[in-house]
Amino acid sequence: MAPSFCINLNDTEQGQLLQIARNSIRGRLHGGNASELVLHELPDALAVPLAVFVTLSQENVLRGCIGSMESDEPLAHSVADAAYGAAFRDRRFPPLAVDELDATRIEISVLSPMEQITVESRRALLAALRPGVDGLLLQDRSHHSTFLPKVWEQLSEPEVFLDHLLLKAGLPIDHWSATLQLYRYYTISFSETNPPVSVPP
Repeated sequence: MAPSFCINLNDTEQGQLLQIARNSIRGRLHGGNASELVLHELPDALAVPLAVFVTLSQENVLRGCIGSMESDEPLAHSVADAAYGAAFRDRRFPPLAVDELDATRIEISVLSPMEQITVESRRALLAALRPGVDGLLLQDRSHHSTFLPKVWEQLSEPEVFLDHLLLKAGLPIDHWSATLQLYRYYTISFSETNPPVSVPP
């Protein structure tokens, strides 16, 4: 089981963050920007500096995902910025169009602080990983990549999980070196049950 966060987001606060994310995207589509939507007085839990990833999907197909591993910005600001990035700055996809927004589902993953994993071999790392719990950040000089814990849903075996993470970083699957740095983290994730449907006036 993952350690508990020092922050507890109740259903209302999770709903507020999801609405902030949607408003950030909607504001950009209609000529505004991300930050002006959340410069209001925030509940304490939404003002804590935490890093996030925002994932957009349409009919369970990825449409964008952007986030950061660390942040000194209030959680609400981080969510607004990541939502904006997922919709308009993910280079794997064209910018989100106005007519796509209603069909787009938003998921937010709030990250715990990083915990360095100190191991001496690939075998030891595989034994240390907690499938379904750990996110993993891998860095080796200019190479870096990360998988959120939800990636375990597709890559359930530690060896396969690590192989794909190395490939994502541009490294061979058997790579191991003295300069390799590894960090684990975990997330609190929540999402819209269904994207909102616009009702004609």
